[in-house]
Amino acid sequence: MNKIKIAFIGSGYIQNYHAKGLKEQKDVELTTVVDIDLNAAKDFATKYGIPETTDDVLSLTTNKNIDAVIISTPNKFHAPYAIEFLKNGKDVFVEKPMAINSIVGEIMVEVAEEHKQLIMVGHMWRFDTEVNFIKDKIDAGELGKIIKTKGYGIHENWGPTGWFVEKELAGGGALADMGVHAIDTVRYLLGDPLPKQVYAKIGTYYGDYDVDDTGVIMITWDNGATSVIESGWWQPHTDGPEAATRLFGTDGYASVFPTVIKTKNGDCPGEYKPLMPEREEHCDQIIYTQQMEHFVNCIRKRSQPIPGYKEGLEVLKIVDAAYRSSEIGQAVDI
Repeated sequence: MNKIKIAFIGSGYIQNYHAKGLKEQKDVELTTVVDIDLNAAKDFATKYGIPETTDDVLSLTTNKNIDAVIISTPNKFHAPYAIEFLKNGKDVFVEKPMAINSIVGEIMVEVAEEHKQLIMVGHMWRFDTEVNFIKDKIDAGELGKIIKTKGYGIHENWGPTGWFVEKELAGGGALADMGVHAIDTVRYLLGDPLPKQVYAKIGTYYGDYDVDDTGVIMITWDNGATSVIESGWWQPHTDGPEAATRLFGTDGYASVFPTVIKTKNGDCPGEYKPLMPEREEHCDQIIYTQQMEHFVNCIRKRSQPIPGYKEGLEVLKIVDAAYRSSEIGQAVDI
């Protein structure tokens, strides 16, 4: 394979980060932008020097000039579009959550495996320097056994509009939008354990829409750890920014955002705040650039990306179980 030819499905805000990241990769050609709003597609194409635009997604599925697609659309369309591209020999990068629910997520997995195509899911915090610094400490055993964690996927005094607040298009609210970041981040830090049980309280308190804007979720993992995840829009306060995670181990404590480690030497406690690269913004471009680099390398090597469909599907199972738990008022086994 020489140049990898990639098309954009959707031209919304997050696609700018993906486009900038792909522009940094060698031997990658951005071929096409598709959007139901053709003017938006043309504006995006002009911005990034992309030659073709269309408002017809399905016309691209059989296009032999495309090797892979970047899907960033309302959640409802993630699986249907991905499945058609996978069936036609295209690799797929799809924004989080992987699908509107785990049922259609499982169909995506089956199609990808049947047609030997790749799926990468946009859980980008796995590529963050500070997240990986703490993961290395956990993997080295410096915190001992992790007993509990707390994580945050919250917008403080802010919330989205448009399709994000329409259940039919989004599938869920703040949990599906923001909580998934905290869920995948802690799962990555813990070494990708499997969820065993979920208990959740989820509701709508801050806006007039048919999706959730507040949630507290408790996840029991198969490694014995327990994670509490808070999700929300328009919250008056959050204890940490997107994907912030606190981990409590038998031998110490670690925090991501702010990144801190606390350990004990005998009876003497100590705190370490590592010097990290300066961030231009919390969700910095470098995370997305490294994410796109991984996707491109996996296409060349024909190796399944991580996070891929396995990681994406586990997050969907947790989200589905959380909504079900909140509905029935009981813990749900996975």
